[in-house]
Amino acid sequence: MELKKKIEELFLKSLRGKQEFVLSTVRMLKAALTNKEIELKKELTDEDILSVVSTEIKKRKDASSTYLSGGRPELADKENKEIEILSEFMPSQLSSDEVKAKIQAIISALPEDKKTNFGAVMGLVMKELKGQADGGVINSLVKELLGQ
Repeated sequence: MELKKKIEELFLKSLRGKQEFVLSTVRMLKAALTNKEIELKKELTDEDILSVVSTEIKKRKDASSTYLSGGRPELADKENKEIEILSEFMPSQLSSDEVKAKIQAIISALPEDKKTNFGAVMGLVMKELKGQADGGVINSLVKELLGQ
């Protein structure tokens, strides 16, 4: 519930400071959280909130790349600024080397028959590194380490 409090504090701070862009971004996030609470029919945990925030960030990354390919850099910049605001609520991201080291540790702890199973390795790594690294980076590093 610490994240929900942090979101509310930023909302009030941007409201008082008349920071319209930050306010609209946080308002959108609060709406997404409310929708998720309604969908799950329970109060969200910090893990649930992180999941919603990462989904919102992914949506903005996709929109940004679409805008750039469509020749609309001003709209891509808007999406990137929203990503910056939303990223404040995510845990710090691990570097590529740190992710690689963690993946190697997970692979070495697996039984021999599962060490080459991409699905099994990927599932364990994603569970372990949830919110700490981008899924695309994890995917490419797991493929690299498994020689695929």
